[in-house]
Amino acid sequence: MKLSKITLTVLLLIAFQYASAWGFYTHRAINYQAVFLLPPGMMTFYKQHIEFLSEHAVDPDKRRYIVTGEGPRHFIDLDQYGDYPFEDLPQSWNGAVKKYGEDHLQSHGIVPWWIQIMHQRLTKAFHEKNFAAILKLSAELGHYVADAHVPLHAHSNYNGQQTGQQGIHAFWESRVPELLAGKEFDYFIGKAVYISKPATFVRERILESFLAADTVLQTEKQLSREFPPDQKYAYEERNGSVIRQYASSFTIAFNQRLQGMVERRMRQSIFGIASFWYTAWLNAGQPSLQSPSEVTFSPADLKDFEELNLLWKSGASKGRSCEN
Repeated sequence: MKLSKITLTVLLLIAFQYASAWGFYTHRAINYQAVFLLPPGMMTFYKQHIEFLSEHAVDPDKRRYIVTGEGPRHFIDLDQYGDYPFEDLPQSWNGAVKKYGEDHLQSHGIVPWWIQIMHQRLTKAFHEKNFAAILKLSAELGHYVADAHVPLHAHSNYNGQQTGQQGIHAFWESRVPELLAGKEFDYFIGKAVYISKPATFVRERILESFLAADTVLQTEKQLSREFPPDQKYAYEERNGSVIRQYASSFTIAFNQRLQGMVERRMRQSIFGIASFWYTAWLNAGQPSLQSPSEVTFSPADLKDFEELNLLWKSGASKGRSCEN
């Protein structure tokens, strides 16, 4: 099932800024689409709360403006661990800490291990039939799984800062999908599947991201030689401000040169998220997801949601920033 043009328009209007991996708009759209890959035993509950799952897909990015330790959960610099395919990098957290030390891991990103932790937490929430926790953890797990599919989240040159290509991060993950996803991307993907080896699944997605990173960087550099600066960038109004960003013609040419890479990674993110949700549910024994029409969140949850919205708007990102 495709996301309607109306829904995509609404999601675009509430995209406040280019914020982190995939941008607010795309994270919301990815979680939204993932719901439609679920089996009937999950679909009713998830579809009933699809707006929550979509809106709160960006909570981890908002938390980056509040919690210093949040940033490393979104990426991993694989090039800091030897050569592809990085066979010496342990899949288990304890094994990685023993080999490299926690400080090194935190400095270069922990997304593959954090996904495993979030998946375990979601499985526990299903087992306990804690509907509020299921929604919160599903929304946030979706964010981290999607982040693992972003090429520049698997490389230390994450924003082109090493090659004079600052801004390429938001260009790939935000500008391209915001301009093209609603009218060109295809979301007919199939159904979620059971992931028998979650750690291996995540590792494979991150290796794919790493291999794609050089293509992203090289393609932008080659295209920049062909476009004069006054054709590469344009000025547009966004949220009451005029901002400089990549021109539509340059963005379309970039997407074409990448042969649909952004769409493929977005589709794979949707499939991966739905499959992680489905796997957690199966591992918990396929509990019935019949719940009250309104899921009740605790006062602490509600306070957390409110603080996230207030503080991220006024704070500076803690940790690496990919917005410029």
